[in-house]
Amino acid sequence: GPGRGTLMKDIARTLTRAAPALRDGATFHLIETSPGLRDVQAATLADGGSFAWHADIAELPDRPLFIVGNELFDALPVHQYVRAANGWRERVVGLDDDDALRFYAGAGSVDPSLLPRDADAAPEGAVVEISPARAALMRKIAERIAARSGAGLFIDYGYAVPAVGDTLQAVLKHAYDDPLAHPGEADLTAHVDFAALTAIAQQAGLDAHLLTQGEFLLGMGLLERAGQLGARADVAMRERISGEVERLAGPEAMGTLFKALAVLSPGVAVEPFHR
Repeated sequence: GPGRGTLMKDIARTLTRAAPALRDGATFHLIETSPGLRDVQAATLADGGSFAWHADIAELPDRPLFIVGNELFDALPVHQYVRAANGWRERVVGLDDDDALRFYAGAGSVDPSLLPRDADAAPEGAVVEISPARAALMRKIAERIAARSGAGLFIDYGYAVPAVGDTLQAVLKHAYDDPLAHPGEADLTAHVDFAALTAIAQQAGLDAHLLTQGEFLLGMGLLERAGQLGARADVAMRERISGEVERLAGPEAMGTLFKALAVLSPGVAVEPFHR
């Protein structure tokens, strides 16, 4: 999920300053399936060194891996199941009498062992979400790290404990939209079940550590960095920096909803997760 390539550029620049030997010994790879976004990323990274692009992590060189995924898992598809009078039924999309798209309860059911603990008490019409695609990707990443060593850092919005709830949402032109209103035009996402990802990593023999984004950023020195930047800024810029800190780490903004998950070889202590 490299987006416009900005995060990769920041990572490469930071390693050049903080760990030049690591920077010189590493190769940099972006997993991107969109030709258009590859062009955007290449332009962003034009002056930053050598980068390679792949469509799948299976194409990466057979070396220890440090993988970063920022808002990656939320973009993968989910299956939804709705509580009906006769049990949990897979939520499907069909046409109503006006030929408009709408959700229905289909015939498919779900293995009860996959449901969250509070599913038995859920009222009729409640929704649960399960994502085989996320599980498959995490399993592929975890098995790769377990075999060749390394680490993964994944930052996304979601919940630490599985729960009942419909989190499917659409965004079109920077505004929320009905998920069925503009198929193919809006971005679709759903909250990530971090407990499921953690379990998969542990099944592969890795350690897995989860923090809220606020805990992660504060533990990594967000306030100290903001103070350094603010010391050289005017009043307007200091107010902007303060606002960005609150947006990223504040409990009423992204600080609690977003989580940071680290998966790595057993017994390795990394900041700030081992505290």
